[in-house]
This record gives sequence, structure tokens and C-alpha cells, in this order.
Amino acid sequence: MNDVFIHPMSDVQSDHIGNRTRIWQFCVVLGGAVIGEDCNICAQCFIENDVVIGNRVTVKNGVQLWNGLRVGDDVFIGPNVTFTNDNFPKSGNKSFELLQTIVEPGASIGAGAVILPGIRIGAGAMVAAGAVVTKDVPVGMLVLGNPATISGAVKNVTE
Repeated sequence: MNDVFIHPMSDVQSDHIGNRTRIWQFCVVLGGAVIGEDCNICAQCFIENDVVIGNRVTVKNGVQLWNGLRVGDDVFIGPNVTFTNDNFPKSGNKSFELLQTIVEPGASIGAGAVILPGIRIGAGAMVAAGAVVTKDVPVGMLVLGNPATISGAVKNVTE
């Protein structure tokens, strides 16, 4: 790992962390996780074993990334976004079916959104803050509400 910053108050067990990635305080990254280059994993995040994060991804404070999650390059995940990976969660469920969730490159997920398992968020799509995503989000679309519905196309904003 070259030029990786890991805050001394984090527990990072993975050796698969890309160059120039920053992991801030009170994060836990389990050994099987893969994190790309130039990522920013903010404080109080948890990343489980079977998670793959692309390059230049921002994960804001208070996010948990559970097994089966795949995050493409240039994705923004806002504070306190909730991902799930089980449609029928029960303690001790021996028939648990892990559902893979995919966030395609360039997508953005606003603060406090809830993403149900087995969902695909299309490239360049945007999930509004507080939205509850119960079905796939098409490429380049903005969804909002509970349940999330398409509001229109994402407007390109240039700096």
C-alpha cells in the first residue's frame, strides 16, 4: 500500500486498499474488502468482507457497506446511507440469501437514503436524500421519495 492514510483510531484488516486512499477515524474494514485508489472513507464507516469499491469513491460518515455490495468508480455515498443485503432479515436465518447490490460508475446517493438488496443504481444516476430505493434506478435518472420514483434526468453540473 503506497501513500494510503489510515487513521490510527481505525481497524483496517484489508491489504487491498488502493494508493492515495484515506480512511478516517473509527472505521472498520474487514480483511476481504477491496477499496480502490483515491478513495475517501470518512469517519465511523463499516466495510464488510465481500465489498468491492472502485476508484475515486467518497463514502461519507456513518455508512455501513455489507457483503455483496459493488461500487463503481467516481461514486458518491452521502452520510448515513443505509444499504441492505437481505430481503427477509431474521436473527439466525439459516436460509439467508445474499443479494448483490450494484452502484454503477458516477452515481450519487444522498444523505439518509435507504437502498434495498439486489438493486442496481445506474451509471450517473442520483438518489435524493432520504429516498427509499425499492427497485433499479435507470442510468442517468434522478429518483426521490418513499418509495423512490423517477423525477427526471440528472442535470449535468459543471464547476
